[in-house]
Amino acid sequence: MPLRLIFMGTPDFSVPTLLELVSHGHEIAAVYTRAPKPGGRRGLQFQPTPVEEAARKLGVPVLTPKSLKTPETLDEFRAFDADAAVVVAYGMILPQAILDAPKLGCYNLHASLLPRWRGAAPINRAIMEGDAESGVMVMKMDVGLDTGDVAMAERLAITDNMTAVDLHDRLSRLGADLMVRAMAALARGGLQLKKQSEDGVTYAAKIDKAEARIDWSRPARAVLRHIHGLSPFPGAWAELENARVKILRCELAKGSGAPGEVLDDQLTIACGEGAIRILELQREGKARMQATDFLRGVPVKPPMRLG
Repeated sequence: MPLRLIFMGTPDFSVPTLLELVSHGHEIAAVYTRAPKPGGRRGLQFQPTPVEEAARKLGVPVLTPKSLKTPETLDEFRAFDADAAVVVAYGMILPQAILDAPKLGCYNLHASLLPRWRGAAPINRAIMEGDAESGVMVMKMDVGLDTGDVAMAERLAITDNMTAVDLHDRLSRLGADLMVRAMAALARGGLQLKKQSEDGVTYAAKIDKAEARIDWSRPARAVLRHIHGLSPFPGAWAELENARVKILRCELAKGSGAPGEVLDDQLTIACGEGAIRILELQREGKARMQATDFLRGVPVKPPMRLG
């Protein structure tokens, strides 16, 4: 039985869930997303969010309130008479009055294995901390920060060659399927909820650009996970010949030396323990490129060093 839903989301990560809900026959009464931001070359054009662009193509009403706490916004939300709200990376806190408005509640798709990595940057933090797996969970929302009861989950292994954007894209698709299954269970009255454990709670703080500088004194795998966890944005960086270079993809390599030391002419760089080989990088003001292309224009070899 299809549900009448309000969808709340903003970035690319949210779009597959919106599209899957529509394709499975659910009625989207309205889409809530963040207001367009200035963009374009000179910042003079307002860029709608990916969710707004998708909703417009579907012919669904789009709302971009600056706050969900005003009486007018609450009345408007209630007027849609939704069975449930689906929230995927919306970017605004839902007050209790909004959470209480849909008949069956509000359900969030979160990109971690809760209670690990509650908060803003679970995908990045899982990779950066060396986690063996990540996943997506559907939870019924409460006023806490990702503290609601969990309904369903899917797990996904994190490999050393996986960057944040790789994990993002896979979890986005996995989450869309999971939310469709959760809404089907909700519609037939079979969605079971389980309280989160208070053991193992961690918080995924928003990524600070100050974290992006590479510390070559760390072990090679820790350096690799740091690089991949920040790829492509904001991008982990090092200095080469007094110029900043973002490193976007790498692999573990054989070799040893002083931290940051260039070990050969193939961009193998020594770490505190072991070494990595750079596979993809980006100079300031330039497009990202493969290491092989970079080396044709910028020979890098011993005894050079990355700062």
